[in-house]
Amino acid sequence: MAGNPFTALVFDLFIISAILITAYTCNFYYLVFLANKRNKIAKTVDLGTPSVTIQLPIYNEKYVAKRLVDAVCAMDYPKNQMNIMVLDDSDDDTVDLLEKTVNYYKTQGFDIEHIRRGTRKGYKAGALKYAMQITDSELVAIFDADFIPPTWFLKKAIPHFSKPNIGLIQCRWGHVNEDYSTITQVQALSLDFHFLIEQKAKSDSHLFMNFNGTAGIWKRDCIEDAGGWHTATLVEDLDLSYRAQMKGWKCVFLPDIVVDAELPAQMNAAKRQQFRWAKGSIQCATKLLFDITVKRKISIEAKIQAFVQLTRHIVYPLMLIQFLALPILLAGQVNLYVVSFLPIITFATYLAMGPGAYILIIQNMYGKSWKSKAKLLPALLVYNAGMSVNNTVAVFDAVFGRKNEFLRTPKYGIIKKEDDWKGKAYNLPFTQTTLLEIFFGVYGILAIFISIFSNNPVFVPIIAIQTIGFFFIAYMSLSHTKFKRNKSSEHREMTKKEKMANTVYKLSMIGILGLIIFGGFMAINGYNSDIYPLDRMRGHFDGIIGSSDPETIRAHLLAIQLDLEPMLEKLPETTDTHSQIISKNPVWIFATESTNFIRIQNDVNSMLQSVDTISTIPQDNSAYHTGMLDINDRAMLLRLNIMDATPYMYVSIANVFSSIIWIAVIIGIFTALKRKRTQLKESDTIGV
Repeated sequence: MAGNPFTALVFDLFIISAILITAYTCNFYYLVFLANKRNKIAKTVDLGTPSVTIQLPIYNEKYVAKRLVDAVCAMDYPKNQMNIMVLDDSDDDTVDLLEKTVNYYKTQGFDIEHIRRGTRKGYKAGALKYAMQITDSELVAIFDADFIPPTWFLKKAIPHFSKPNIGLIQCRWGHVNEDYSTITQVQALSLDFHFLIEQKAKSDSHLFMNFNGTAGIWKRDCIEDAGGWHTATLVEDLDLSYRAQMKGWKCVFLPDIVVDAELPAQMNAAKRQQFRWAKGSIQCATKLLFDITVKRKISIEAKIQAFVQLTRHIVYPLMLIQFLALPILLAGQVNLYVVSFLPIITFATYLAMGPGAYILIIQNMYGKSWKSKAKLLPALLVYNAGMSVNNTVAVFDAVFGRKNEFLRTPKYGIIKKEDDWKGKAYNLPFTQTTLLEIFFGVYGILAIFISIFSNNPVFVPIIAIQTIGFFFIAYMSLSHTKFKRNKSSEHREMTKKEKMANTVYKLSMIGILGLIIFGGFMAINGYNSDIYPLDRMRGHFDGIIGSSDPETIRAHLLAIQLDLEPMLEKLPETTDTHSQIISKNPVWIFATESTNFIRIQNDVNSMLQSVDTISTIPQDNSAYHTGMLDINDRAMLLRLNIMDATPYMYVSIANVFSSIIWIAVIIGIFTALKRKRTQLKESDTIGV
């Protein structure tokens, strides 16, 4: 194993991350098994037409708000049994739009209210909590602004409250704009995994499942018994559904009742949504897991599944740990193969546990249409890999208790491919995570070359998927950021600020691309000059260990000397009181003598002298064999010393300094971009 503390630590982190990721992956396959094993026929009873309050929490959703109200009012349900609450916390022209829409439906005989709290306290959860104070219906249905409930929704869903302890009916999400782009297609596939596997398995197996925040119906008694809506987390839906199930209420998922919704078409909106879900889950974990653990009436299996669901987003930081650790371990020649002499087994295992298994799952989920869905799997892998940075930041935000405003995911009324969102309001800018995505992308380029040059090409596809993912997410985040006026304003002549903003944007994009190329070039060049010579030296020491010919050993030692000379010139030196150089060591913190290249050079020179001496001794002499054994032992030790030193070459003072400069320039470009975007926002009318 690793011969120095740093490599040992990296190796331990890598293995621990691998074990945890594998555990979460295996649990997903277990849910697949449960989802396929138990195909329950949903029981229904004729409940008539009980009173239903339909709550529509809305905040600045002018492109979809009317569509939602129209769909709700079109439901086939008695008007006198249906109370519609439009919970409008908006502060833009959505308010006027909804007021007109609500007033119209009032004239049509609907029991509909336009409720304005006058505050956003508690955000969506706060609006729902406020509405519960004035709700007296037996059932409460909730729809987010981008959903389009079918006319038959209530009549089909309500009969599933077949038992008194059923507190929630959750329906499946459809995707009205699934075919809009690759981004929407992979989101749809990911959500289908969640609903058709996770939700179905947990519902059928009496495990803890979650309310998805919309397209569901609650019993009012269940909400009140569970303690009502809380505002402490970003995922109030997950929080309430878990508290309800801890009280003994049952949540039921209905895969056959599908409610269409709009998927985020803009990358920054998708990232915001993923961020909120990831952070909120960890917040719920810290809030609820202790109570779930000590609750006696909850089965062990239910406790395990609750723990997995609430903590599953820690997989993303674990993925990044593995991504960062892998090239260091490969450069240090640490064995990572399942079978050391057959590296293909490692790759085969990855395929079986990952893409291969998912193809079988897709085939089972979609039936005859599975091939079209399977084609999206590479895109889904790239998308999820790229999102790991965004979601990792969310996890750490939750762990360290950072408070965040509830930021809703904007929707643009996008359905058809020809629909355009880029000229509309609510266009979200890139965030600081884009910087990190670019950094990890450049790091991935270096990792690919390390895999190749360390004779471990089997890891290249794995690293490449993540690297492409980082660059893809970063590119889409930047390209989806608004640096132009709304289309409705294009009849005006561009101002100087607007022209400057466009120019700065174009130059910045060129600059970022140039820096990425330059960073990749410097990484490759740095590897070739600093790391690859150490790889060659290890190869020469292997040749010495496997040889008994003095001339062959001499040739290897001379080649090692040639690689050592330029290496010694780059390393920081330490002198004694007489100004004599006593150490040249890549380890600049807690340096050890084993990685002192002056000592390594002296040992190589001493070995050359020993070889010259041995060459004069007959091979059948015992002194010859003793000398060869001594050279062999010294070569093995020096090889270990070189392996110990290799990881530290990455974190040399020069490399750290160069990285700081590179990152500073990137940050400078991003600062300029944000400043110009802000100036443009001030000169334009948002919401036109």
